[in-house]
Amino acid sequence: MLRTFFLFILLLHGLIHLMGFAKAFKYAEISQLTGHISKTAGVLWLSAALLFIASAVLFFLKKETWWMIGIPAVMLSQMLIFSQWHDAKFGTVANVIALLGIVPAFGQWNFNAMVRNELETFLPKEIPTETVLTRDMLAPLPPVVQKWLERSGAVGKPLVHTAHIRQKGDMLTKPGGTWMPFEAEQWNTVDQPGFIWRTTMQAASGIEIVGRDKYVDGHGNMLIKLLALVPIADAKGPETDQGSLLRNLGEICWMPSAALRDYIRWEQPDSLSAKATMTHGGITASGVFRFDAAGDLVSFEARRYYDRKEGATLENWLVTNTGYREFEGIRIPHKSEVTWKLAGGDYTWLKLEIVGVEYNRR
Repeated sequence: MLRTFFLFILLLHGLIHLMGFAKAFKYAEISQLTGHISKTAGVLWLSAALLFIASAVLFFLKKETWWMIGIPAVMLSQMLIFSQWHDAKFGTVANVIALLGIVPAFGQWNFNAMVRNELETFLPKEIPTETVLTRDMLAPLPPVVQKWLERSGAVGKPLVHTAHIRQKGDMLTKPGGTWMPFEAEQWNTVDQPGFIWRTTMQAASGIEIVGRDKYVDGHGNMLIKLLALVPIADAKGPETDQGSLLRNLGEICWMPSAALRDYIRWEQPDSLSAKATMTHGGITASGVFRFDAAGDLVSFEARRYYDRKEGATLENWLVTNTGYREFEGIRIPHKSEVTWKLAGGDYTWLKLEIVGVEYNRR
């Protein structure tokens, strides 16, 4: 609804500028504009109209660069309004509304450009020659992990080197808060473990929060901005590194053949669980994967740092899988919930659905 209103303002404001053009070239009697408008000024009024209409079209088509046309449109429009202030001053309101959309649009573009630049150096230039996962290659793994890889359909498929994962779901930023819908994309690398995750959350109508979480070269960083402009969080440091490593470990459920990598050491404490210990970037952390009798991965639990005002504390962090789906022939958990098991009670903060996966593409 708010998007439709903004589009209407852009179009209407643009069309109103045609009045100045029509008056200058005497195409119509425009009583609303009492001052003289030269033909040169008339061309400028036409230019402002065309700029607003073009920005409205790009906005409608969801092109993130629409603001680049919107800025000169507003600047030219306001200059013309000043020249006819007595009659056109209320056009300033429309320009202010346009700016309220342009500023966060610039923030989104700038934020997305940052992520694109990070991906350019993060993703491998070339995907390694495909090696097919065979049953013989599973021999070093505990039986329960072998059964999971066979159940997933990974055997007989190429080893995963990269994954591009599209997600949607709902997020709760604090206990007792309001669930916020989000959409996200994530890029994973397996040879050198890491990920870059980019999300857009709807905090309220017309108010978006963008976030980028990453684990690169053994270091994590969570950056969150309101309207893509105002920083809300910029978490980094040893506790973030440990949490990012554990996230990376837990998310091998979407890339089952990553279980074979030498930075993960496996133990099997019982018939339906396996303890994985991951060492990377000078940090070592462990988590327990649990499976059902069929071999599906049903949960992952670990001790992860939980941010508090008084300082991060180690708490139990649980990922529960509630649905499974095949992507490119690989069966993975596509619905999950993430819960902090706190002393004051469980805090489920994420409900996640995988809607698309592409393997071994840049």
